[in-house]
Amino acid sequence: MSTTTVAELKLALGVGSLYSDATIQEVCDAADDALLPFLWKNENYNVGHSNTTTEGTLYFNELVTKTYYVGQQVVITKNGVPFNGTKTITAVGDYTITYAVTGTPTASEYHPVVPFGVVSGVTQNTYATIPAVREASLMICVAIWQARQAPSGQGMTVDGYAPSPFTMSNTLIARVRGLLAPYLDPRSMVG
Repeated sequence: MSTTTVAELKLALGVGSLYSDATIQEVCDAADDALLPFLWKNENYNVGHSNTTTEGTLYFNELVTKTYYVGQQVVITKNGVPFNGTKTITAVGDYTITYAVTGTPTASEYHPVVPFGVVSGVTQNTYATIPAVREASLMICVAIWQARQAPSGQGMTVDGYAPSPFTMSNTLIARVRGLLAPYLDPRSMVG
């Protein structure tokens, strides 16, 4: 479910039933795709993996001994078979975690994961319930909608001044950064 609902966006845009719910939902999903990666989550990113016929190992570029523990359940995504799924950690190294794999996979040596895989622990909150995040999501939805509907991505003025056509640039998140400040992941602000 998206942070901004179809009904909320239709109301904000004043479009009623003029556009299909599927079209509006695409905008809501796009806003989440743009917004949610910047928010703090209980996630780490693995850079590689290997497996035996019974165990999988994920490799990290950061020390994970104080992040994970034996017996912890994590959700692994973006790693492919047999790595993805909800797994229980059986061993934690300085830069690795190991867990049992299902089925009878062929053993494979270490190889990189590009783009990085995602290892998620238990999430303590849902951003869809935080008013500031919901407002930021709605603002991004409206900006995306306007960029789709108006010539050159935004309205033009009568005096001939044409504002920047880059409405979907890095300024998209910058517009709502004040609302999101308490929830931003410091790792998302590098660069």
